[in-house]
Amino acid sequence: MAGDGEFKRDQNYITTRITADGRDGCPVEPGRYRLVIARACPWANRAAIVRRLMGLEGVLSMGIAGPLHDERSWSFHLDPGGKDPVLGIERLQEAFFKRDPDYPRGITVPAIVDIPTGKVVTNDFAQITLDLGSEWSEHQRDGAPDLYPEKLRDEIDDVAAKVFKDVNNGVYRCGFATSQEAYDKAYRQLWDRLDWLEERLAHRRYLVGDTITEADVRLFPTLVRFDAVYHGHFKCNRHKLTELPALWAYTRDLFQTPGFGDTIDFDQIKTHYYGVHRTINPTGIVPQGPDPSGWLTPHGRDELGGRPFGEGTPPGPPPAGERVPPLV
Repeated sequence: MAGDGEFKRDQNYITTRITADGRDGCPVEPGRYRLVIARACPWANRAAIVRRLMGLEGVLSMGIAGPLHDERSWSFHLDPGGKDPVLGIERLQEAFFKRDPDYPRGITVPAIVDIPTGKVVTNDFAQITLDLGSEWSEHQRDGAPDLYPEKLRDEIDDVAAKVFKDVNNGVYRCGFATSQEAYDKAYRQLWDRLDWLEERLAHRRYLVGDTITEADVRLFPTLVRFDAVYHGHFKCNRHKLTELPALWAYTRDLFQTPGFGDTIDFDQIKTHYYGVHRTINPTGIVPQGPDPSGWLTPHGRDELGGRPFGEGTPPGPPPAGERVPPLV
């Protein structure tokens, strides 16, 4: 937290990459690594989505930390015995400390852990999704989409950078601001960018091009959490997502697309934000609403054209052990 009350995100991550040629010492190998996420976390949500879209469930296993954690890190409190069944650890912190006993930064998800050594390989969330879409190509399913086509990369990077600064991180800058001035600045930047996105998506189905790209993967996790936690808990309350016609329809379109909505657990999302952020919500009371049934209503975005997976195909259903509760 800066002295002016602005929330400053530590963006120093472990940047070791898992690559096809193993140039960082970590070659792509089926069964060797475990992706650790939390259903609550938007940054981890990205990795879960791309893993689904690429069809990597059979070669890259996934551990799911529960929604609650303390100062020691995310924990596997939902697993039998409170331990990840593959890594055998109670807290993700253990994998970070195996790599560096003096690891000085936050213990974050997503993280990819080397199963044989129990050491974390990387928690560089932005690079993880790009690498799952490229370096793991030999093991992707038939029909896996290209989320980062070369001819669109400059535009994807530009849109994604704007979205990260003002929306993905912007909601946190609102929620964790400790001065009125810092909050007001973050709030203005958030809503200026959401207005820009509302206009951009009014007449185009996806953010860049006519298919789902990395840009959509990066925006969706923030939008899908907006009414449940960011609108009230983080004071991002000019409008609800449901009051923004294009963005609400766009997010429903993605939610109803295989690989997106089937990664979302609203109960875990609310339990984390309202239960862990006690400086913002001292009582820890988790709200009952909002009613999630609207996520399955018709979105009408098909009329804008576009092909969700381009020349590819939708992924199959998630593995039994990774299914989220159905909306009620």
